[in-house]
Amino acid sequence: MITKELIERINQLSRQSREQGLTPEEKTEQDQLRRQYVEAIKARVKDTLSRVEFVDELPPQH
Repeated sequence: MITKELIERINQLSRQSREQGLTPEEKTEQDQLRRQYVEAIKARVKDTLSRVEFVDELPPQH
């Protein structure tokens, strides 16, 4: 699940990476958080697409 805290921590690590760099532990955390974020987005997209229903409004042609 994407929480406000997750996004804030990803952004904090991103800023820190640009400004002063990350320790190996922080880089690992950043990678894990980014993967978690991407997986949550994928799950949302899959859920949305699973609810899509195509409707053929044209009558079948004989």
